Amino acid sequence: MHAMWKPQKFKYIYLLATFYVFTLTIPSASAVYWAFGDQLLNHSNAFSLLPRNGFRDAAVILMLIHQFITFGFACTPLYFVWEKVIGVHDTKSICLRALVRLPVVIPIWFLAIIFPFFGPINSAVGALLVSFTVYIIPALAHMLTYRTASARRNAAEKPPFFLPSWTAMYMNKFLLQFLDFQVDSITATAAS
Repeated sequence: MHAMWKPQKFKYIYLLATFYVFTLTIPSASAVYWAFGDQLLNHSNAFSLLPRNGFRDAAVILMLIHQFITFGFACTPLYFVWEKVIGVHDTKSICLRALVRLPVVIPIWFLAIIFPFFGPINSAVGALLVSFTVYIIPALAHMLTYRTASARRNAAEKPPFFLPSWTAMYMNKFLLQFLDFQVDSITATAAS
């Protein structure tokens, strides 16, 4: 939502997220696959294969922190819709917004407790929905928005200087999204 109010800031956040993926996620996922690739076929949890020591405990704690942050990001659109329905979307009070979000969080946590080990379900849903919502829909929306020459001329963000045309930008976009899709599929398998 904030990216819609200040879209010029989104590109920096996306750049930082990409930097995070390339510096932390890819090396750790590659190392786990390299060391435990065959064993991961029979174990859905990669952490169970690591030796019990402080590094494994730190990795589990960091993964839990990651999951809490991701939960907040993933539920943000639902929070905004719920706040709009309740009528508190314009309030500045963080405490009131947190209180109003509880009816959204509690059923989700309840379902998570009921189904604690749903690796195959998670993999199927992730394979079907993540591809469309992260890669296909944004690319199609971008292409539909800038399909005419006048829309490309009037774009708020022009292609960077190292991409001389919109065609090169589309090729770059699809290449980066393909690489990101490959990384996400590797890390999702390593984390599950």
